[in-house]
Amino acid sequence: MSKRTIAIICGFLVALFYAYNFTAAKEVTPEHIGPYGLSWYRVLVTCAIFWVIATFIGPREKVPLKELPLIALAAFCGVGFNILTFMKGLSLTSPISASVLMVTTPIIVLVLSAIFLKERLYASRILGILVGFSGAALLIFLSSNGSSENATDPVLGNFLIFVNAISYSFYIVLAKKLTTKYHVFTLMKWLYLFGVILITPFGIMEGLAFDFGAASMDTLLYIGYVVLFATFGTYMLNIIAIKTLKPSVVAVFVYLQPLLATLIAVGLGKDEITGYKLIAGLLIFSGVFITSIPKKNS
Repeated sequence: MSKRTIAIICGFLVALFYAYNFTAAKEVTPEHIGPYGLSWYRVLVTCAIFWVIATFIGPREKVPLKELPLIALAAFCGVGFNILTFMKGLSLTSPISASVLMVTTPIIVLVLSAIFLKERLYASRILGILVGFSGAALLIFLSSNGSSENATDPVLGNFLIFVNAISYSFYIVLAKKLTTKYHVFTLMKWLYLFGVILITPFGIMEGLAFDFGAASMDTLLYIGYVVLFATFGTYMLNIIAIKTLKPSVVAVFVYLQPLLATLIAVGLGKDEITGYKLIAGLLIFSGVFITSIPKKNS
């Protein structure tokens, strides 16, 4: 199996884990635990896991002091500010609205890659992004008709989710440069160490206020999923994808999230498959495929 194939599989799993994260996180915040508190547990536990792995399995790499500011900036964009705005935004708006705004990530990354990485905007890549975006828009907007909005402040929530998409886009571009210098475990342990430092002032009080003993098993399982799969799993797999694929290709996997979220809902008996959803799914997969095709002689 080629490195590119492995990277594409990792990108798909990231989309799958994130797709269910919209539902899992919404089940526990803000009703059972504050959004900043859940963010704190996400980065704290994931940081501990990466440092243990890096200590016993990863290579003994030293990161020079001059590189730490760049890693800290990537941690701010991809771990600290990114997770805080996502969790707070999701607690105020609906999962459907949140997933709509996350689809803007590939477009933002494409612009950032063209500016900072000098990535060429050739025709097939633009076509793939447009096709994928049209499918995601069709799926999300039509499926939202007639649905109940579980949102207390959708305007602020949607704004925070959009800010999160911008922050995550910067992270993808920054991480692409860092993956060429350091091993995955080395990079992730430092990213999450800075993430803990950034999030602790905001989330420690809400985190410590959560009573694990009084929480139901379902609540604990949802929190466990958010921490282990939607945080550790996604960041681990995503950095592997970023290492091989171009940033704009990695970002296009965001298009899969609405489709996968729909399939999960159908499997749980929360939704049904209709004709427009099948068409939207075809458009999304076509967009991902077209964008991932490398340009000849490039």
